[in-house]
Amino acid sequence: MTAFIEGNRVRLLENGSEYFPTLIEAIDAARREIHLETYIFADDAAGRRVAAALGRAATRGVAVRVLVDGFGARDFPDGLGRELNQAGVEVLVYRPEVARLRLRRHRLRRLHRKLVVVDGAIAFIGGINIIDDLDTPGQVPPRHDYAVSVEGPLVAEIHQAVHHLWRLVATAALRWHVPKTPAPKIESLPQGETRAAFLIRDNLRHRRDIEEAYLEAINGAREDILIASAYFLPGRRFRLALAAAAHRGVRVTLLLQGRVEYLLLHYATQSLYGRLLGAGIRIVEYHRSFLHAKVAVIDGQWATVGSSNIDPFSLLLAREANVVVWDKGFAAALAASLARAMALGAHVVAVDAPRQRPWWQRLLSQGAYILVRAAVGLSRYGVGSEYRE
Repeated sequence: MTAFIEGNRVRLLENGSEYFPTLIEAIDAARREIHLETYIFADDAAGRRVAAALGRAATRGVAVRVLVDGFGARDFPDGLGRELNQAGVEVLVYRPEVARLRLRRHRLRRLHRKLVVVDGAIAFIGGINIIDDLDTPGQVPPRHDYAVSVEGPLVAEIHQAVHHLWRLVATAALRWHVPKTPAPKIESLPQGETRAAFLIRDNLRHRRDIEEAYLEAINGAREDILIASAYFLPGRRFRLALAAAAHRGVRVTLLLQGRVEYLLLHYATQSLYGRLLGAGIRIVEYHRSFLHAKVAVIDGQWATVGSSNIDPFSLLLAREANVVVWDKGFAAALAASLARAMALGAHVVAVDAPRQRPWWQRLLSQGAYILVRAAVGLSRYGVGSEYRE
């Protein structure tokens, strides 16, 4: 069961317009330590604002550590990363891309989580990379996404997680000066009344924590389930849980990516539409811009915000991080935000839509699904029974 911690203040941040000013304000107030992990750290307007704040913090003596993914941020080390290093920021790369054209079994295992911890007092979790979400060529900006800020006792767990991964990557990079001592213990006093839990996904002790938290909430749902996922390709257990919820009268709505961002995943997801719609699940496609959210609200009190999509790459391979919140006020705010997004830029997929598609589109979708399964299988973590039909 999900282990909730009492006494937190959790604030919902919608898109970069709310996230980046709040993040930079926290960085500018830092006095001791900043840990930042991200999949993408772009050299654009947003990236340079965050980098400038990190550089200012390092200049005034704050220990600043930035960990980026070797694929998502492959241009960062020779660009902004070098500038930050010169300013006194420690920079590490998770699984650097040393042979970009070579297919390797570990290549799909990425650092996909987006975490920031400042002074062990405030943490940020979500799906927002360090990239300008107003830069969406051909689309109406911004790219739609969420993060949260967390204050209170839960921050200690998040701090422990970022400190642990930093030590692992630093040791692998032969940074022998890395302290062997565990992260300093953080004693966070209650800052609010919200119950929340911090969940990660890795390949050791937490392989299915995020997925199991979703399944626990879905199986216990009695009224409604609203899931927004940029990339949605769940395994069999997840699909059966959603279908069972719909069968017992729960209103199940999936808000999915309507625009083609990644061709393979887009068409692979559409291969599931017939079965999902046939089970009584409502599908809504977001077309206004790119949907990058990975959030859910269940029964008006359980909610999650994080980096984990509902697909095999997030649930089986990547390092991910989500916060789960048990709070009616927070859940209502997230549900209202998703409702606005659907009203402004989405449309409901008709139940007979999959049958009306041309034969070549249906064939393309099935082929894309098979290719995604094969790609995950090549990692040797396999798709197992979860992706068997």
